[in-house]
Amino acid sequence: MTLEEAKRYLLRRAKELGLEAEVLFQEERELSLRARQGTLEEIKEARQGGIGLRVQVQRRLGYAYTEELSPEALEWALSEARDNALLAGKEGLIPPGQALGSHDLIGEGLSAPLEAKKQSALELERALWEDSRTRSVLMGGYMEKEVRLALASTLGTEGAFRTGLAGMGGSLVMADGPSLKQGWDFRLAKEFHALDPSRTALEIREKTARLLNAKPLPTGRYRAYLEPKAMAGLLLVLSRSLSAKSALEGKSRLLNRLGERIASEWVTLVDDPTLEKGLVSRPFDAEGTPARRTAVVEKGVFKTFLHNSETAKALGQENTGHAFRTYRGVMDVAPTNLYLEPVGNLRLEKGVRITEFMGLHAGANPVSLDFSLQALGLWVEEGEVRYAVENFAVAGNLLELLKAIEAVGDELDWEVMGSAFGSPMVAVAELSFAGA
Repeated sequence: MTLEEAKRYLLRRAKELGLEAEVLFQEERELSLRARQGTLEEIKEARQGGIGLRVQVQRRLGYAYTEELSPEALEWALSEARDNALLAGKEGLIPPGQALGSHDLIGEGLSAPLEAKKQSALELERALWEDSRTRSVLMGGYMEKEVRLALASTLGTEGAFRTGLAGMGGSLVMADGPSLKQGWDFRLAKEFHALDPSRTALEIREKTARLLNAKPLPTGRYRAYLEPKAMAGLLLVLSRSLSAKSALEGKSRLLNRLGERIASEWVTLVDDPTLEKGLVSRPFDAEGTPARRTAVVEKGVFKTFLHNSETAKALGQENTGHAFRTYRGVMDVAPTNLYLEPVGNLRLEKGVRITEFMGLHAGANPVSLDFSLQALGLWVEEGEVRYAVENFAVAGNLLELLKAIEAVGDELDWEVMGSAFGSPMVAVAELSFAGA
């Protein structure tokens, strides 16, 4: 049975049984090429996909999924979803839908020959050696991911889109005398041809080399400059508190704070699934709500949580179209391209330039928003980087950090960690550093 036949089959059978149903089909293809010592040591392509079914029975919702498209498997999934709905402890509804169209967000972006992708992985691994301080190259590689998603319901939802990403990165160890540093990075784009192995390798080498010959950082409170990668990690932690689902579960300190100032005037935080070339852009969410730009925090004022239809109804707010689920999962809320808007008023003066936080999952609490994180950095004085610093941790609370932001740079950079998180460099008035 084809996807289209399976979709029609499920919707027809749901109607025959007097059920409202929503069908989400998802198929993913991943290609991974890993180069080491001048040869490709790994070439891996994997596919997975299936149908996730959401059924409404007596104003309750049940879920089930299947990776087979046979009539027997579809009947099992329909029966399982109906039984799960009858066991559900709270009310829920499948929202009315609309025609959403069919969208191709990557076109020919991933269509380069496999041989060209192999050569790019080998070229990047080779280019990582083009510095006399390189002691070993752990890997250089290329990856791509293509996703096809289709959504349909008995209440009129009907749409599909295709999207994807290409990426290139590597890891190496550099040395200068007794000083050793390991570095890695990964660059992502919507098209294979937008990636440049030589440029990516140069960036990885430069970012690693600048951390050599680091000095211990004395304990103290310093002005901090958070590079985009470091700030993106904190936005990932903050994003759970921006979810209305987290708020309803008592896991967000932002509940009942709409309209309050929670950050400095330089902070405008936006989620925009419609960004052209956005790394996680999409035309509609997992319930069929059309995508649109949402200002979550505007000039420091908290404007809205990110919502799906259920959380919006529960909190009496507008649905922002951030419903998220995979075919195997239940409905959640998630950002897409979440970013701090550039301002362009940042000038380096004196303090610690934090290049990267480590151990975000263990060192940052997404509920309290307290954090204590090991970090890498550079000492800045008179507007210039003087030397690398190491052996320190940075501690504080994320909401306090947002209030202490006193300048924001002008150039966005992105990290993809499920969703895409973007930020320019950010200057924070003062943070606590526990060092030597």
